[in-house]
Amino acid sequence: SHETGEKIPRSFVIGRGKLPVLLRNLEQDLRKLMLPHTALHLKESGKNTLKDFVHVAGPLGVSHFVILSNTKNAPYMKVVRSPHGPTMTFKVHDFCLAADVARALLRYRAPPSIFKNPPLVVLNGFNPAEAHLKLVTIMFQNIFPVIDVKKVKLSLCQRVLLLNYDKDTKVIDFRHYAISAQPVGVSRGIRKLVQRTKIPDLRTLNDVSEFVTKSGYGSESEAENESSRVTLPQDYGRGNPASQQSAVKLHEIGPRMTLQLVKVEEGLCSGAVMFHEYGIEENKKKNKKKEEPVDDMDVDMDGEEQHEEEEEDDDADYYRQEVGEEPGEGKRNFTLLRQVPCF
Repeated sequence: SHETGEKIPRSFVIGRGKLPVLLRNLEQDLRKLMLPHTALHLKESGKNTLKDFVHVAGPLGVSHFVILSNTKNAPYMKVVRSPHGPTMTFKVHDFCLAADVARALLRYRAPPSIFKNPPLVVLNGFNPAEAHLKLVTIMFQNIFPVIDVKKVKLSLCQRVLLLNYDKDTKVIDFRHYAISAQPVGVSRGIRKLVQRTKIPDLRTLNDVSEFVTKSGYGSESEAENESSRVTLPQDYGRGNPASQQSAVKLHEIGPRMTLQLVKVEEGLCSGAVMFHEYGIEENKKKNKKKEEPVDDMDVDMDGEEQHEEEEEDDDADYYRQEVGEEPGEGKRNFTLLRQVPCF
C-alpha cells in the first residue's frame, strides 16, 4: 500500500452481546488473522454500542468491522464497511479454532514473524455475474491492503486467506494458511543447515559427510508433488535464492469456518436490503421498521426458516421481543469441529 499510494485498510474485530467462551476465542483468532492492521488487544465493554465504535473508527483510520454475535440457533458474523456500508451478514454453520488446528496437525507452523505482514487473499468460485457474490469479492479484497504484483516483495508474502464458494451448497469455506518454501534437489541435512540459524549438534558424528548423507535426499511427498515446485523470481528467506527451484507449501493456521451469506444491507447495519437468502418480499415489514431513526443502531437479523433474530446492540427489550429469550442465554448453539482433517 505504501508503494501503490493506497490508504491502508484497518479493522476492528468485536463481539456484540454475551458471547460463549469459544466464540470469544474465535474473535481473538480473527483479530490475529487480521494483523498487523487491527487492534489485537481491543477492550470491549458491555456498555459500548456499535455507534461508539463508529465514532472512534474515523480518527483511527478504521475502515472495516468484523462483528460476531450469537443466537439460540446459530452464531453470525457481519463484515461491515465503515462508515457508510455495505453490511454483509454471514451465518456461521461451524468453525474450528486455531488451537484445535494446532492440536490436530503433526507439525503446526505459525511463527510470530509471519503476522508482521497482512495475508494474501485468494477467492475461488465467486461468480462476478451474481451481484451479491461480486460484493463479497470486493469486500474481502478491500479489507486487506492492495498488492501490486509487479512490485511486491515475496519475502512479505507469508500467509494466505483462502475463501472458496460452493455454488451447490451456497457456503463459503474460510481457511487461513502459512506459506513456506524449501529448496529442492538437496539432502535434508543440507536443507537444515541453510534454512536454520542454529547450527545442529554434530558431536556424535565422525565426519560432516555423515550428517549430509544420513537424512537422504528429499521426501516422498516432495518427489510426488511436482506441481509445488516453482522458480522464484526473488529471494524468499534462507536457502531459497532467486532463479532456483523451491517447493512451496501451505500450513494451516486457523481459524477455520463454514459461512453462508444471509443478507446484504446498503448501509452500516441498516438501510435497504440488497440481497436476502430467504427472500426480500417477506421481510418488508422489517425493512420498514429499519427505515425509522434508530439512535443505538439496533440491528435485526433474519434467519433460516424460523427467521432467526441476531442480537446486534445493547437494547435488551428489543432483543427479548425479537428473539424470545434473555440476551446471552441458551445452550451452545454452534458446531465446533474438534476433529480436523489435515490437508
